[in-house]
Amino acid sequence: MVGFDGMWMPEADDPRKTNTPVDELEVIREYLTNYRTTLGLKCDDLTPEQLARRSVPPSTMSLLGLVRHMARVEHNWFYRCLQEHFDVPRIFWSPEDNDLDFNEAVADTAAVEDAFTQWRAQIAAADAWLDAGPDLSARIHTPWDDDIAVRDILIHMIEEYARHCGHADLLRECIDGRTGQ
Repeated sequence: MVGFDGMWMPEADDPRKTNTPVDELEVIREYLTNYRTTLGLKCDDLTPEQLARRSVPPSTMSLLGLVRHMARVEHNWFYRCLQEHFDVPRIFWSPEDNDLDFNEAVADTAAVEDAFTQWRAQIAAADAWLDAGPDLSARIHTPWDDDIAVRDILIHMIEEYARHCGHADLLRECIDGRTGQ
């Protein structure tokens, strides 16, 4: 048993890595990868019902909703914005329901499989784009008239994951008491 009555995994089993990155892009990628992994760890070994369990009413937040939301965020920033595919529809979103990612997070095996498939596909696509070594100072002009640096978008992605991993900590603790990591 490791830490806090076995709620923490042994360090050797933790898939998150802490290296000594040499450059800025390596630092960004390590943080982003570790937060992505943390969200996945928070969802490990849960049933569709547990994944779809809502937090405190009237909130629609759930672990499954967070996975769907992060798939949507990855797709929006990495594919639509950074690769300038602005005409491609957003995933897990509609003009009628800006919270579709959370509102349609239901306790159904197919919905869970779809969410994790989409999330993993968006991460893989984002990582492939990052593998090309983008210019962090390059600026993107978005349809909503923002002129934003690639670096700012990548740091925003880290912030987005960090915020939602905090939510995931609390959601998981409410489900089975698991805390940490």
